[in-house]
Amino acid sequence: MPIALTMGDPNGIGPEVILKFLLGLDVADLDSFVVVGSKPVFGEHASTLGQNARELLDSGRVAFSGQGEAPRVNFGVVEKSAGLAAMQAVEHAVDLCLSGEVAGMVTAPISKEAVNLAGYSIPGHTEFIADCCGGTPLMVMVAEGLRVALITGHIPLASVSASITEELVAARTVALLESLRRDFGVAKPRVAVLGLNPHAGEGGVLGTEEREVFEPALNRLRMKGEAVSGPHPADGLFGSGEYRKYDGILAAYHDQGLAPFKTLAFGRGVNFTAGLPIVRTSPDHGTAFAISGKGEAREGSFAAAVALAESVVQARTG
Repeated sequence: MPIALTMGDPNGIGPEVILKFLLGLDVADLDSFVVVGSKPVFGEHASTLGQNARELLDSGRVAFSGQGEAPRVNFGVVEKSAGLAAMQAVEHAVDLCLSGEVAGMVTAPISKEAVNLAGYSIPGHTEFIADCCGGTPLMVMVAEGLRVALITGHIPLASVSASITEELVAARTVALLESLRRDFGVAKPRVAVLGLNPHAGEGGVLGTEEREVFEPALNRLRMKGEAVSGPHPADGLFGSGEYRKYDGILAAYHDQGLAPFKTLAFGRGVNFTAGLPIVRTSPDHGTAFAISGKGEAREGSFAAAVALAESVVQARTG
């Protein structure tokens, strides 16, 4: 079965990186993918990339699905129409996954501002896709052997501490352990959990969440035989290189995990949504409006997202 590739925001670099990815494939491999979005949008992006891109679209070798009405492309502009088209592509790709017509989906970047202008009151792709297909999503950033997951995702920093409970820490840790086994083939996963406060609370001097919330949750899992450690100071774990000893890292909040991850692996990283009944990955970058339409976008992270989607499909299906 093919993998669905959603176009992302038409005014961003999504269509461009998809075209560049497809241009790098052998002709026979094009059948492994279906592009979800508007072909005319890709035509406008192809016009900035040269003859090879235009010939690829004109050849008919690229399968498109759910094109709908083509929005006008305004490179680098946040627009309601672009946000609507991006989300319609995502919804259609989820439907294709649930119906079994595709094996999984890789989503090009959306603009959260544009999709909210279009009436989608959502914090991002991850939560929306989970609402569509069920399951409890866990954001996992992946680059080779580095896997960083999040206890809390797209929420304001001011809300993080109150959101983290003993039950949530345990549930997210279990979800990461299960994904490492199911999706990555790690039979006996080792997971490090980061604390919330500087120096993981410094014994309660800099915060009590580690002692009152994290440690009880992790102790319960250790009693069940799970190889989980922590809570660790985030700076020390990454700064010392200790993160390399673990199959997965669980961060307390978005920037605690993604800042070191992108420092180590930007351009090679993949956003994988664990805990869903479907396979979904995404590149680790955004819409990059500043370079949209200039032909400067790099497709490396998108290609890595495709490779990971294919790997997870294989792991789940055997």
